[in-house]
Amino acid sequence: YLPILGLPEFRANASRIALGDDSPAIKENRVGSVQSLGGTGALRIGADFLRRWYNGNNNTATPVYVSSPTWENHNSVFMDAGFKDIRPYHYWDAAKRGLDIQGLLNDMESAPESSIFVLHACAHNPTGTDPSPEQWKQIAAVMKRRSLFPFFDSAYQGFASGSLDKDAWAVRFFVSEGFELFCAQSFSKNFGLYNERVGNLTVVGKDADNVKRVLSQMEKIVRTTWSNPPSQGARIVATTLSSPQLFDEWKGNVKTMADRVLLMRSELRSRLEALGTPGTWNHITEQIGMFSFTGLNPKQVEYLVKEKHIYLLASGRINMCGLTTKNLDYVAKSIHEAVTKIQ
Repeated sequence: YLPILGLPEFRANASRIALGDDSPAIKENRVGSVQSLGGTGALRIGADFLRRWYNGNNNTATPVYVSSPTWENHNSVFMDAGFKDIRPYHYWDAAKRGLDIQGLLNDMESAPESSIFVLHACAHNPTGTDPSPEQWKQIAAVMKRRSLFPFFDSAYQGFASGSLDKDAWAVRFFVSEGFELFCAQSFSKNFGLYNERVGNLTVVGKDADNVKRVLSQMEKIVRTTWSNPPSQGARIVATTLSSPQLFDEWKGNVKTMADRVLLMRSELRSRLEALGTPGTWNHITEQIGMFSFTGLNPKQVEYLVKEKHIYLLASGRINMCGLTTKNLDYVAKSIHEAVTKIQ
């Protein structure tokens, strides 16, 4: 069996790519981690710990804020961990098809002190819309002033922009600002290890002793949850991240995939604009990551699914990875039909 907290080489390397080689927190020994069953497992271990120990020893009434919209499992994970007050915060502005930064900041300003905020580190799921660095600075300033706790979910590092560093910018900035935080990491997408369930919870505390105490409690939680994690996927990641040659090769592979998605975004937008499809389509290239909020309404989505066999969620979210050079024209023409025929 692996240790309860997981493979040490995996945990150290996973936290390193999240926080960076020059992370002050790593240098000051105030970073710990827990190998988990995917990103969901990392979220759940973090949620269980926060519910038990975050602000006293019973936090069922502590508000947990998730973006509107968010990945649907965020709500379920925190509810099942025992939190009773899950609240949405403004994020997506449907009218302008972009980030509602003012609504987001207003919700943070009005949130009770010590509330927990679940933040998407990059490639927001499902909108594909991320705050800019300047907007992240605004978010951090409000969270620091209001004593709000950041819980990052990093499921797509490297897959958003093609750069591990750029996709981790927000997490690293919060660390540089002195925040204590959690960061749930998934290696399902950027390593293609979906079925191996490879995740990590990175813990950044105020000092080394603080982190040791947190990990000791997380160890108890893990012992009664999955007892100890599987090794195969973790060894694949650890071997890759600890070898300079393999690490460089992997980064190149991830960038190739990210660049392909960015190209598909550009090509889809250009085709829709060339067809004269009603509306604006710049949001497709302004969004990032695997998913795009197209702005299509439920009836238009239904038309695409039933008449064109193009499958997307009722919310209008489409998986950009499903686009290829062979189906781009068909998808663009079908979206054009849906928008022009159905209001």
